[in-house]
Amino acid sequence: MNILHMKYVVEVAQCGSLNKASEKLMIAPPNLSRCIKELEADLGIRVFERTSKGMKLTPEGEEFTRYARNILKQIDALEDLYKTDVQQKQHFSVSVPRASYISDAFARFSMQLADSPVELFYKETNSIRAIKNVLSEDYKLGILRYASMYDRQFKEMLEAKGLIYEMIAEFHYVLVMNAKSPLLLKESISYRDLEPLIEIAHGDPYVPSLPLAAVRKEELPDDVQRRICVFERASQFDLLCVNPQTYMWVSPIPEEVLRRLDLRQRPCADNEKLYRDVLIYRKDYRLSALDKQFITEVCNSQRSCFE
Repeated sequence: MNILHMKYVVEVAQCGSLNKASEKLMIAPPNLSRCIKELEADLGIRVFERTSKGMKLTPEGEEFTRYARNILKQIDALEDLYKTDVQQKQHFSVSVPRASYISDAFARFSMQLADSPVELFYKETNSIRAIKNVLSEDYKLGILRYASMYDRQFKEMLEAKGLIYEMIAEFHYVLVMNAKSPLLLKESISYRDLEPLIEIAHGDPYVPSLPLAAVRKEELPDDVQRRICVFERASQFDLLCVNPQTYMWVSPIPEEVLRRLDLRQRPCADNEKLYRDVLIYRKDYRLSALDKQFITEVCNSQRSCFE
């Protein structure tokens, strides 16, 4: 086994196809296949299952690839360390829920960056994708959102996967709506007031060890007659800004964001469900200075929005 073989395995795993990987690596497919078979023979494991749909990692292959990525990143870092003519680039990456107080914190965090080279990755997604992103080491930090009633399921899973978790916010959802929404005429908003309107909801809820149907029934109940499912914040705000008949359950939004979009947020008297936002990262990962800066901004934004 050598470094080149590790690079080959990582590229094939990334592409999911021997032919695609060979194009990127500029090596003939038969030669690439031979190198992988030699590595498998040396290690006494099967790294890939060869299927009609392409190359699929085995459980052993997933473990090997995780270690190989780490080793290759360390080699790159070592090379950069001794390239005196190249200034070392800082990296930051986080997977988060679609939450305005977190995106606001990220924007403020970006304003604090020094003039040195830096590369930031900010991905909004659901909890299962955030966990996978951190475990695959594509993202160093993650923030999960879940109802407090599922606290045990999430903590058991995070501990089993070797992830550190720290709660950064606990809150009740509020309603966000158009400035001309009929809900604003109500002194107090109840569930019944929502019935004739259109709910906007994120359409990919997730809870570990529970079937999707059960999670959807809890997070997207059937008693809502009119609903639009979205998967990112841009379209949700487009809908809210244009259509006065829409509303959405959200974590509290910064006032500056509400003013900019001309939206309003109100509590619902009937809503007692509690949610949590939880920071996660791998046990073997040491938080960087950039990580700590971002976490500080998230905490600052949370305090200003939720208190």
